[in-house]
Amino acid sequence: MEGIELLKKWIDESDNIVFFGGAGVSTESGIPDFRSVDGLYNQQYDYPPETILSHTFYMRKPEEFYRFYRNKMIAKDVKPNRAHLALAKLEAEGKLRAVITQNIDGLHQAAGSREVLELHGSVLRNYCTRCGRFYGLDAITGSEGVPVCSCGGTIKPDVVLYEEGLDQETLQKSVDYISRADVLIIGGTSLTVYPAAGLIDYYRGRKLVLINKDVTPLDKRADLVITGKIGEVLGEVCGINQEEK
Repeated sequence: MEGIELLKKWIDESDNIVFFGGAGVSTESGIPDFRSVDGLYNQQYDYPPETILSHTFYMRKPEEFYRFYRNKMIAKDVKPNRAHLALAKLEAEGKLRAVITQNIDGLHQAAGSREVLELHGSVLRNYCTRCGRFYGLDAITGSEGVPVCSCGGTIKPDVVLYEEGLDQETLQKSVDYISRADVLIIGGTSLTVYPAAGLIDYYRGRKLVLINKDVTPLDKRADLVITGKIGEVLGEVCGINQEEK
């Protein structure tokens, strides 16, 4: 695959790599991409997914929100793929400083990554909107209708819905990592969702790597573009075999 050897060289020479990824990182684990042909956005519901996953809809029609959320946003039996494992390996080797992700599935941590900045939160964390008590995933999957805390408050997933702002501390840490990075690897993201996509503007280096199956709006800005599945590319670069999944 074109570009693999150059990427290997850059990784070998660096101990200050940052990875920024989106939904495409998890599709090889069986989690659907929102915007792909067979993704969530192209399936039929009573309401468009963008509407259901908005703060307004959550407040107005909570039962409908949770029905969709349980059905389409939670994937309990998925496992990390070669991309997740490769990134965890690079961190363990002291090369990768941080993983910045738009995903909410927790697969980076499951693979062993420790410095993971979740821009959009995680399905694994949930909290009571009244008392603030935190709950695990079972609070959502093990209940019906609107999940309720022991105090009577609503249990809400710790994920960023449309119309809600990103956590500013997570965003600032992401900016700090990217602005100081020697190598910035971006993969599995369409780079069209802001403000997350705007993080790339903070990169000051000359080793910007884009790994995607499809063309992105920022391909021309990259120093290296590799067309392919992120798991296959990083798996080959880092020596992660398919059977290690």
